[in-house]
Amino acid sequence: MTFAEFLEQVGGMGRFQYVQTLLLTIPVLLMASHNLLQNFTAAIPGHHCRIHIATNTTGGYPNATHLLGAEDLLRVAIPTNSRQQPEKCLRFVYAQWHLLNHTEANEANKTKMDTEPCADGWVYDRTTYSSTIITEWDLVCDLRKLREMAQSIYMTGVLLGALVLGGLADRFGRKAIIMWSFLQMAVTGSCAAFSPNYVSFCIFRFLSGMALSGFGLSIACLIVEWIPTQFRTITIAFTGFAYTAGQILLAGVSYSVRDWRWLQLAVSAPFFLFLLYSWWFAESARWLLLSKKADRAVPILQRVARINGKEEAGAQITAEILLSNMESELASVKASYTISDLVRTPAIRHIFCCLSVVWFSTSFSYYGLAMDLQNFGVSIYLLQLIFGAVDIPAKVIGTITMSYIGRKVSLASFLIVSGLVIIINIFVPTELQGVRTALAVIGKGCLSAAFNCVFLFTTELYPTPIRQTGLGFGSTMARVGGIVSPLAKMMEDYYSFLPPAVYGVVPIVSGITACFLPETLNIPLPDTVEEVEEEW
Repeated sequence: MTFAEFLEQVGGMGRFQYVQTLLLTIPVLLMASHNLLQNFTAAIPGHHCRIHIATNTTGGYPNATHLLGAEDLLRVAIPTNSRQQPEKCLRFVYAQWHLLNHTEANEANKTKMDTEPCADGWVYDRTTYSSTIITEWDLVCDLRKLREMAQSIYMTGVLLGALVLGGLADRFGRKAIIMWSFLQMAVTGSCAAFSPNYVSFCIFRFLSGMALSGFGLSIACLIVEWIPTQFRTITIAFTGFAYTAGQILLAGVSYSVRDWRWLQLAVSAPFFLFLLYSWWFAESARWLLLSKKADRAVPILQRVARINGKEEAGAQITAEILLSNMESELASVKASYTISDLVRTPAIRHIFCCLSVVWFSTSFSYYGLAMDLQNFGVSIYLLQLIFGAVDIPAKVIGTITMSYIGRKVSLASFLIVSGLVIIINIFVPTELQGVRTALAVIGKGCLSAAFNCVFLFTTELYPTPIRQTGLGFGSTMARVGGIVSPLAKMMEDYYSFLPPAVYGVVPIVSGITACFLPETLNIPLPDTVEEVEEEW
């Protein structure tokens, strides 16, 4: 008798499964909020140097500074760029009063127009954002790179959390790590909202990233390990759409809460509530059995049976019955597999290398687009809403193409198309905001579909003994892509087209790489490494 049969005995897909899955899925809504939060908490408003005009430089205009309007004062104090917009990082050393007289403007080259950095700080346009970490700590001009650095630090926390807390979940249980991660997210996320400086903000965001990985991975395990096999696909799809709904939710919350500290608190404080009701969760009975803790699994299975209305069937379960019936299944987990098994044999090594490139590039370009909403010249609240909503048809289309055309063709096509539209967008004039936005939405949708493809493709390519290890390493490469992605944005200091060019080329290269993987449509899952090697 397998564990799946015991699960059917205590009710299968019953009331307990529905309630626990729902309660576990609610926190997933806020995962997207934290991953994409810096689009709003670190938004860069319009800004220019704080104007400071010495009293002896009024150019023959006595008391001129208090007689001028804001626009004229800006004209004489701040130089303009090639688009006739005020410079963001420079100001005139001396007021250029001649610029007020249009007849004298042509003689400007004969007047001393030395510039200097913003020595007295900046003035920010607060019509859209009342406060961000940019305005709080003046992360502009020479300090602009610190914005991208903060996101990379957060994604590093996500990676470390997957490595540390993911491993601890296999040692101490899914429920314990979920509860700890909820507490860590609630505390560190709330502390980030009250950070007195940039360094403490980054530290708290790093710890929040760790917590997000901790409960994200453990929630996925706990859901899957309590759901009967025939319902797993639709349940995982439901969880995936919850993440999509979270992106849409973020647009509404950020539009309502314009101060970055209150917004940070709004997406962190709910985890205190999640922590309060997490005591109700049932630890994975399968994990308890595989960890040789059958005596703890029995009361949990009986509780599940009672909730599902199968109390009599649950009462018949004992530790002895569990151990005797699952002897073969328990014996199968004794074999030890490590990451070295992913590169030990030629065929598996080939699959491992190709999938690593695909996982990295998909995440790299996905976050390159998703974290650059201000670049398209439209409301970032509207764009966040559209970017979130496009995931729904993208995932539906991806599921259909994978089912009828194949995994390899679908994955390669989505990646190549996303790369092409990102590159095409480089050549679209900034005035054509609608076209640029439409291309960005298509690229984001293709990358979302590619994520779905590579997740399923990975589980079908690796044999059973190393499937979880391969999927875990793929997820790790995705997180590395998320770390590197904001750093690539810094290349715009040299040439503005470099970041989008890189974000476009990388998925095209990985799409070509995906063509070298074997097709798995309608092919049974491989059970051994030898089986994969023989087929290749």
